[in-house]
Amino acid sequence: MINKAHVLTYFYLLIYILLSSGVILYNKWVLSPKYFNFPFPITLTMIHMAFSGIVAFFLIRVFKVVAPVKMTFELYATCVIPISAFFASSLWFGNTAYLHISVAFIQMLKALMPVATFFMGVMCGTDKPRCDVFLNMVLVSVGVVVSSYGEIHFNIVGTVYQVTGILAEALRLVLTQVLLQKKGLTLNPITSLYYIAPCSFVFLFVPWCLLEKPGMEVSQIQFNFWIFFSNALCALALNLSIFLVIGRTGAVTIRVAGVLKDWILIALSTVVFPESTITGLNIIGYAIALCGVVMYNYIKVKDGRTPQLPSDSIPERLTKDWKLEKKSSDIFTPNTNNDANGGSNFNGSELNDEEAPLVSSRISLLGRQLSNSSTQRV
Repeated sequence: MINKAHVLTYFYLLIYILLSSGVILYNKWVLSPKYFNFPFPITLTMIHMAFSGIVAFFLIRVFKVVAPVKMTFELYATCVIPISAFFASSLWFGNTAYLHISVAFIQMLKALMPVATFFMGVMCGTDKPRCDVFLNMVLVSVGVVVSSYGEIHFNIVGTVYQVTGILAEALRLVLTQVLLQKKGLTLNPITSLYYIAPCSFVFLFVPWCLLEKPGMEVSQIQFNFWIFFSNALCALALNLSIFLVIGRTGAVTIRVAGVLKDWILIALSTVVFPESTITGLNIIGYAIALCGVVMYNYIKVKDGRTPQLPSDSIPERLTKDWKLEKKSSDIFTPNTNNDANGGSNFNGSELNDEEAPLVSSRISLLGRQLSNSSTQRV
């Protein structure tokens, strides 16, 4: 007999994979001079931020879908602003990379995300140096180097942009853990957009004035409302789909879905953009890097002791949690025994997409809650 809960879970996973791949391919198509020819990545990112912030404002202030958190000026200045700055930087550099290198090669470079996150975590004191994890990081790095060596259309500028975006995203993830979680602040997808998107828009405004505004004034650019509206809508839908995926699955399934999505995206990119050529050395290098990523994910899941929960228990937890947020403030007092009980290190980096990081603070908290529940059941 077909389990409706399992069917719904796989449906959400499919939606996430399609939206994640679609947003990346759509951004590449819009920015690429060979296609839509809108070579202004900061402008495109600002459109996404403005659209997301406006939608979140109406959902919170007008339709009262969720209540805003108790945000003080000190909390906003010390948490939201620095996180928004690195989030805006990661989107800016990541989208700029599309102008110089292929989607397939970008996905291969993104295998460096666990490496960057691990070393940033060690530097900031949120992670401890470990020999087994370090060896995995070396394996991932070697794989990326091999893949880069096999790239036919290697471009140093695009590679630097992408790696810089990865470093900015790693810093944002670590700051989210250090600043938001340590202070007990939780943000659902809508409140994340409400607070972070406008701040990110402001941070992007300065480089936009210096780098893109002069070029837009003298160049013949085409502005199609429906193209940019649908592009921003897809980015917004991706944020919400990730929350649905987190609510229906465990850490293992999410990590596997992320790996599957990367392979699907690499294959699709060669079809959508025929100029993207994948060599045998690309595949070998990415396979080596992927082995390191899979081993790293296995270590993190094993350390966190996060076996899959029955799917019918997770929606109940989400419903209670969501109702609690609507009745009271979004301030959450973290369990000081999380680390002692083997709290999950799942921080949302597995679902790293162009717009997805907006919900990672919420993902991280939910991952810890599910992990603690799993530990109690064992």
